[in-house]
Amino acid sequence: MSDYETQIVVIAGGPSGLAAAVQAAEDGAEVILVEKNAAVGGAANMGMGPLAIESHIQKRQMIDLTVEKAYRMIMEYSHYNIDGRLVKRYFDQSAETIEWLEDMGVEFEGAYKYFTKSEATWHIVKTDQGIGPRAASFMNKALYEKAQELGVKIMLETPAKKILKDNEGKVCGVLAVDKEGKEIEIACKAAIICTGGAGANPEFIKEQTGYKFGEDMFNFAIPGNVGDGIKMAWEAGADKTKVRIEEAASFEGIDELPQSVPNILMQPNLLVNLDGKRVMDEEQMQNTTFLSNAASHQKNRVLFSIVDTSIVKYYMRNGVDEINMVRLNPDVSDFTDGVKIAQETGNKGLFMADTIEELAEKTGINAENLEETIDEYNDYCDGYDEEFFKRKKYLRPLTKAPYYAAAVRPGGYGTVGGIRINENCECLNSEFEPVPGLYAAGADACNIYDDSYMFLLPGNSMGFAVNTGRIAGMEAAEYVADED
Repeated sequence: MSDYETQIVVIAGGPSGLAAAVQAAEDGAEVILVEKNAAVGGAANMGMGPLAIESHIQKRQMIDLTVEKAYRMIMEYSHYNIDGRLVKRYFDQSAETIEWLEDMGVEFEGAYKYFTKSEATWHIVKTDQGIGPRAASFMNKALYEKAQELGVKIMLETPAKKILKDNEGKVCGVLAVDKEGKEIEIACKAAIICTGGAGANPEFIKEQTGYKFGEDMFNFAIPGNVGDGIKMAWEAGADKTKVRIEEAASFEGIDELPQSVPNILMQPNLLVNLDGKRVMDEEQMQNTTFLSNAASHQKNRVLFSIVDTSIVKYYMRNGVDEINMVRLNPDVSDFTDGVKIAQETGNKGLFMADTIEELAEKTGINAENLEETIDEYNDYCDGYDEEFFKRKKYLRPLTKAPYYAAAVRPGGYGTVGGIRINENCECLNSEFEPVPGLYAAGADACNIYDDSYMFLLPGNSMGFAVNTGRIAGMEAAEYVADED
C-alpha cells in the first residue's frame, strides 16, 4: 500500500521542477514535489534570469529580435544537431512565460546581453540589491509560494530513488526516502524528472564526458546535482542522449580577488598555450564558451592570459574594453590593491614576474616560444595581426615589467543532457516512443546545444528550465486527466 497518492510527482524543486509543479497545479492536477535538499531553487539560486524572445520587455526596449531569427541562430550554431521542434516550442512560449512569472509577482530589470556580441535575451530578475548574481532566487521564491498557494505538497529532504511502472509499462509511482530515512512510496500516474544534471558528481562527469573534475574541468558543483534523475529515467526505459558539460571558461584562482584582477585578465589580451603559442583571436574571449572550447583542445587543457604593466595602467586609467553582466564595472583602478592581496594571501592563480623568462618558468610555458610569440605580437600591434586577425583596437604591446598572467581552464555550469525527450517533454525510449507517464525538464533533458552552449542567446539554461518545466507540467496534467 502506498504512503501517499497523487496524480503527478515532480522530482526536484529547481526552476524546472517548480515551474512544472505550478503549471500542472494550475491545469487542475494534484501534485507532490519531492526535493532532496532542505530548500528549493537548486542551481538557479545562483543565476540571474531566463531567456525570452519577443517579450513585452524587449519590445519596450526596442530590441529587434524575433523568434524566427533566434531559431535560425541556434539551429545553424548547432548545425541542426538538435531537436528543432523542441527549440521552436520553447522559444514560442518564452515571451508568455515572462508574463506568467510577472503574474506571480516576479519583476524584471529588463532584457540584457551577457556580453557585447550576444543578443539581449537575458531577462534579469529584479531584486532589492540591484543587478547581480542570485537574482533568480527571487523568481524561485515566487514560484515556491505559488505552488504552495495552489496546494502542491512539497516534501523537502526527500530524495527520489526509483520510478515505478505497472505491468503495462506506465508510470505508477515513485519511491523516495523521507527526512527520517524511511522509504516511502508515492502512487501517481505521471512523474516529471527535474534534478538538474550531475555537476557535482566527478565520477559521472569522467564516465560521460572524459573530463576530470578539479583537474581539467572546473564547472559549478551544486550539492545534490549528481545525476540521480538521469539514472532513474534510464532505468525506467528512457533513451540515453550524450551528456555534456555546459561550458564557460574558468579563470583559475583569481575570482576570489578584487574584481579588478579577473576583469583585467579577462580582457582580449595575449592568450597562449603551454607551448607559448597563440590559439585564437582573443576578442572572442568575451564568449567564455568559445574560450572554454579553445582551452579544452590544448595541452593539459589550459591557456594563459598575459598582460604587462603598461596595459594594466591603461585599463586602470581608462577602464577595461569589455564588460559583461556579471562583471559590470569597467573601473579597475584598484588592481594594485588586488595584486597586494594576492601576494599577502599566497594566491596561486595570479602569476607575476619581472621578465618573460621568469613568467614562463612560473607558468610552465615554453620560454623560447613565448618570447618569440610576444615579439611577433608586438610587431602586429604596430600594424596588423597577420596570425588571427584581431582588430587593431585590442592590440596592445607587452613591453614593460612586471608581467601578469592567469590560467584559463575549461569550466561551466554543470552537465546538460542525458534523457531523450520530445517537444512535449515526454521521455522517449530507444524506439523514440514515449514512456507513458514519464516526463523530464531542465538540465537533465537539455539537448539543444550539441557541443557548445548557445551563449549568443544568454539566459538559455534557465529559460529552457522554466519553459520545459511548464511544458512538462501542461502535458503531464493533460495525460493524467485522460487516464482518469
